[in-house]
Amino acid sequence: MSLKNETLKPFVPNPSEILKESQHFLNSTSFSRAFLVGFAVTLPIILGIRSGYFEIGLALCFGALWSSPSDVSGSFYQKAVGILISAILVTLVSFIGGYLHFELLLLLPILGLLTFTIAFISVYGFRASLISFSGLMALVLSFAHDSKELEIYQYALLIGLGGIWYLILAKLWSIIYPRAETEEFLSETYLLTAEFLEIRGKLVDPKADRKQLQSRLLELQGELTENHGTLREILILTRRSSGRSNYLDKRLLIFTELVGMLETAISNPVNYDQVDKLFKDYPQYITALQELIFQMSLQLKLIDQAGNDRSKLPKNNILRQSIDDISQRISEWGDLGDYEEFLMIQNILAYHKEQFEKLKRIKRLLGDTDTSEFELIDRKEAKRFVEPQDYDPKLLARNLSFKSLIFRHSLRLSVAVMVGYALGSFFTFQNPYWILLTIIVIMRPSYGLTKTRAKDRIIGTLIGGIFALGLIFLVTNPYAYGAMGVVSLIIALAMVQRNYRTSAAFITLSVVFIYAILTPDVLSVVQFRILDTLVGAGLSYLSMLTLWPSWEYVEMRESVEKSVNAIKAFLTSIETYYIQKGDVPTSYKIARKDAFLETSNLSSAFQRMTQEPKSKQREMNKIYELVVLNHTFLASLASLSTYIQHHGTTEASEEFKAAMNTIKQNLEQVLNSLKGEKQDIYNPNGKTVPIFGKQSSISDLLQDKTPMPMDIGGPT
Repeated sequence: MSLKNETLKPFVPNPSEILKESQHFLNSTSFSRAFLVGFAVTLPIILGIRSGYFEIGLALCFGALWSSPSDVSGSFYQKAVGILISAILVTLVSFIGGYLHFELLLLLPILGLLTFTIAFISVYGFRASLISFSGLMALVLSFAHDSKELEIYQYALLIGLGGIWYLILAKLWSIIYPRAETEEFLSETYLLTAEFLEIRGKLVDPKADRKQLQSRLLELQGELTENHGTLREILILTRRSSGRSNYLDKRLLIFTELVGMLETAISNPVNYDQVDKLFKDYPQYITALQELIFQMSLQLKLIDQAGNDRSKLPKNNILRQSIDDISQRISEWGDLGDYEEFLMIQNILAYHKEQFEKLKRIKRLLGDTDTSEFELIDRKEAKRFVEPQDYDPKLLARNLSFKSLIFRHSLRLSVAVMVGYALGSFFTFQNPYWILLTIIVIMRPSYGLTKTRAKDRIIGTLIGGIFALGLIFLVTNPYAYGAMGVVSLIIALAMVQRNYRTSAAFITLSVVFIYAILTPDVLSVVQFRILDTLVGAGLSYLSMLTLWPSWEYVEMRESVEKSVNAIKAFLTSIETYYIQKGDVPTSYKIARKDAFLETSNLSSAFQRMTQEPKSKQREMNKIYELVVLNHTFLASLASLSTYIQHHGTTEASEEFKAAMNTIKQNLEQVLNSLKGEKQDIYNPNGKTVPIFGKQSSISDLLQDKTPMPMDIGGPT
């Protein structure tokens, strides 16, 4: 076949894959949560119209909609608290917003102050940022609706009641589907871990694009760490009832095995140059090793597909046979090959045997209803793995500084909102609050996410507007508009985290369908919707560039410092355990978890840096080296940790203590250097070596203000 014919071959979607993806989407908690929100906002409106109390229904609708963002993954107790606080906040904001009918010059500073105050709540973490978002939505939409039949206080109280209405629905949903969220996050963990192992298998091939695969491996490690954090919170903080106790205990054990698989993989780094050299004359070993790794990855995928059906769980025969075959080949190699090569391949096989044992344990936990043979995890001890959020009021005062990322974001957002409202009022836009909504939804503390969301919002709005106009001309039934509006809203809410561009398109569809019921001039609605989106997105992007911008190269010093501190704490825990022996203490496991988390956060910070303008990507190659060094150091510590846990060790020698002391001294020197002090590498023999050369400190490296005229296309 010619190259031309191959190139022109049309892409034909696989119907089975499309059906599978659709089923997965419809069964997801994001869709069920979106359906719940759709029901919560639609029912009050319908009942209000039918009974002649439309404004009451609308207020309840707004209250439910604005309180729903706090219904995110986690224990139901935390959700309930978040929804309740959101309901209280939107009630207060709606009450205040009802009286904001001043002249523009007086209104703007009040609007800016309220925006800053509400946005500043985000200093208390992720859940607080969702509550803050609810308050900002209520503030903006207080300009959109002027109650004619209800008093302002009545309207505000009904909005709060709408939040309570949504909380009741969320509670009912959790009673009906108590396991849905746990199963979904476990499913994601299976699949992400499977992909992680699969990529490690691909890396064995000397012909593979290892740079790209290693980059994806770092991304996956970050995704898995984030996923583990959410799942850990769900499993540990969820209150157990008598019917769910056994279920949660087993899922917590499965989760522990999955975390162990990731940590075991990281603690067994592979020197691929040596592997290439090792297998150069024995390519059959590469094939056999890859088949074993891919089979492990496949088994995790099959476990995910099996769900709660024990009969569909994959058997151990294929994996056991693969390991036996490789063991036989290795024994033959031991008789003929070099001892060093033999030892390396033995270590690789030992690693895969350890992963196989974890897989078998997961399948036993899923297939056996009796947990008596398993040592259950002490939930009181397990709670120590979930770091509590600091809600000290002094945290607000500590963040009232331009050093605070949230302070700068809140200030930037308030200025953008004031400018957006002024432009919308001065140029007589149809709905100035649409500009404000766009700003609030798009603008984020980081440049990369703001830029991406601005682009996706514009493209999604254009696509949604075009499709909406086409459907409006084809369909003229107002009931059909209402139905399509609700369906579009549900899909939009379900897609917010999965694909923001698609979500923006369906939000536009929903808005246009609703306006099509109220006004015949739909074309002007679409035009203004697109114009408002362009203005809001443009203001968000310009504000991010010019108003107290937050660049990752400035924050990188802190990210490196946190990672090094966590690694140092993990090293100290390993040293203490090696000296004292005995059972592995919980503090040791927590230190290990924190080290993995902070190293993953460092990788994420570097990834965000790659999304920023080239002029702000200072010393990218050297920072990339720091990121890789952190990962390499952590992998070495994890390998040492695994070894001393599974092998008998002698009493700690003076040489061991001296080596540990030297490493800790050097890590302390690194931390001091990050604070701007010139440091030398500590050496027990009395010799010192400057860190990063004679005239440099790590602080200089990370805070060099000179733009680097380099095209960074390498480390991503």
